[in-house]
Amino acid sequence: MRQIVLDTETTGLSAEAGDRIIEIGCVELLARKLTGHNKHWYLNPERDSHEDALKVHGISNEFLRDKPKFAAVVDELLEYLRGAEVIIHNAAFDVGFLDKELELLGRPKLSTVVGSVTDTLAMAKELYPGKRNSLDALCDRLGVDNSGRTLHGALLDAELLADVYINMTRGQEALLIDAAPQDAVGAIHTRVDLRQFTLPVLLASDQESAAHEEVLAQLDKESKGRTLWRIQTRESGSAPVA
Repeated sequence: MRQIVLDTETTGLSAEAGDRIIEIGCVELLARKLTGHNKHWYLNPERDSHEDALKVHGISNEFLRDKPKFAAVVDELLEYLRGAEVIIHNAAFDVGFLDKELELLGRPKLSTVVGSVTDTLAMAKELYPGKRNSLDALCDRLGVDNSGRTLHGALLDAELLADVYINMTRGQEALLIDAAPQDAVGAIHTRVDLRQFTLPVLLASDQESAAHEEVLAQLDKESKGRTLWRIQTRESGSAPVA
């Protein structure tokens, strides 16, 4: 499925109280790879940003005065998002603002246009219970370079989130790989199913098992006994395999 990683910046925290969108950044993924077909708009919100919001995004009211209003870009935005899985960090916030902008124009909600919405904040809370799961924290945890992020910006944040999402969701889909290099001009790409091969089973050494047990003990402590590995082991009645 085509995926769009989306982020917004706003004049404040409450769409219902009249705050508006001032920036939208979108990054396209196809087959979990960046296509470069991205979208980015600065918007005139027809009101000033709150001081606290200005400290977050640094986009001045003066800079936005001559930018298009949301109504001028809405058709292009919706066509770009149509049918896609939209990936957002703390989706309720951004979707709430987009829905309010659409409502002001008499348009139906975002959910009627996109294929689905995935909230990476909810995903991160399940993967890393008890830890900080802001975008910056996830970048640090997953080795994503966010050194250029001194202020929030919709396109930069969408690009970082795309990298974070790919890292968070690496898994069994990697059993299917491309046999030809991606940048080979005129190359014939063949899909190789690794499941056709019999792979050797390498058992953990005593030292590796002990190190694994230490990690589980630390996770147990931080999650207050909610480590999935432990729970599944208790339910199955079997010993954990390192």
